Amino acid sequence: MKLQQLTVFLVLLVASQTPSVLFAIPSRPNVVLIISDDQGWRDYGFMGHEVVQTPNIDELARRSLVFEHGYVPAPLCRPSLASIVTGLYPHQHGVVGNDVDPKRRAESDLPLREQFHRHPSLVRELVANGYLAHQSGKWWEGSYQDGGFTHGMTHGDPARRGRHGDAGLVIGRKGLQPIADFMDESIQQQKPFFVWYAPFLPHTPHNPPADLLAKYESPDRRQNVAKYYAMCDWFDQTCGELLELLDANQVRDNTIVLYVTDNGWVAVDRTAEEGTPARPEGWWPGFAPKSKGSPYEMGIRTPIMVSWPEKVAPASSDDLASSLDLMPTVLAACGLQPPANLPGIDLLDADARSQRDAVFGGTWSTHNMTVGEPQATLQYRWCVTKQWKLLLRNNGLETTRYRVLNNWDTIPAQLWSIREDPDETTDLATSNAETIRKLTGKIDAVMPVP
Repeated sequence: MKLQQLTVFLVLLVASQTPSVLFAIPSRPNVVLIISDDQGWRDYGFMGHEVVQTPNIDELARRSLVFEHGYVPAPLCRPSLASIVTGLYPHQHGVVGNDVDPKRRAESDLPLREQFHRHPSLVRELVANGYLAHQSGKWWEGSYQDGGFTHGMTHGDPARRGRHGDAGLVIGRKGLQPIADFMDESIQQQKPFFVWYAPFLPHTPHNPPADLLAKYESPDRRQNVAKYYAMCDWFDQTCGELLELLDANQVRDNTIVLYVTDNGWVAVDRTAEEGTPARPEGWWPGFAPKSKGSPYEMGIRTPIMVSWPEKVAPASSDDLASSLDLMPTVLAACGLQPPANLPGIDLLDADARSQRDAVFGGTWSTHNMTVGEPQATLQYRWCVTKQWKLLLRNNGLETTRYRVLNNWDTIPAQLWSIREDPDETTDLATSNAETIRKLTGKIDAVMPVP
């Protein structure tokens, strides 16, 4: 047998004995986006928490470019997720709260979603360039098809109680089979895939498996805190299962994995006041003040991670990052041109990171929006630099009981030396008028108010 014929024969023989996945690696990388739901920025092993165990996310961090000083532009799930998928600030895409009118949710939401879906999105950009895209978990903007996904779980039908994820909210809590099936289909079609994994974890209801709860129960720890810690652990386990799917399909090396939290959370004891953060009058005991729904660090700060074997060197970066950066980062990594109007940067571009001097965001009323007039319900604007955080108070329209999130806070401007004081304990506004003036100018340039 001639050498050329022998070579061809051996190649065919090996191919017949080798899983087809090895010959189905797409030219563009796969993308997996993991979005935690209601989790404090410290509540991970790699971020230094002394109790919460997150071994799978810790391992992902060891393989990632990690930004410990990451932020979301809104401390609430719907506007935060809408900003991730569009790369725009809430006041730009228009989704600034969870509802237009809670009493008429279905009909009042239609013009808002119609306006929102006119914007380019990460999902649509990837699908237009050959990707299959799967939605699971939180998704507020109608069905997965409305969002441009090729596959998904959320139907978004108000008649079937569709609102913020509906059928998709079981992902993680009831396994990952829909994602496993989707990966199989993508690999069989030899197409790159995008996975939107936004599980309802560690979000309430805090009902962890009994074995996980037992790990955190302690005589000196309140039960609701133990449940929250166990939920963080449960979420971590599902992240491990998701990453194992990549390994099992032999696509980990050609997959970009990104991590972010939609907004923060601090548990508050439901049974006793002693030892818990001070609550404003009228506060309900679901979560702590200055966390979810607020522009303080425990509402808007999050670790942000980018993992891509052999392409992104694992490291911890001191640079500022924003969830607005995820869309331009992913598109650039996939060889695609991001829309020109995106305010975020490519987090894999060290020069762009070094030139950034601040990140920005805002807070709006939680459950009432005015379509086309995002400033009408604005409660706060803020910016963070490597040294400072400035918080400016606004007083937008608030028509629901959730006014207690913000109406206790009447200080017009607060300033912290944020790296030295991440708990925001010492307001330095009175002694730094010039700093406030300069930072207010930066905020006005990004998020002007009438």
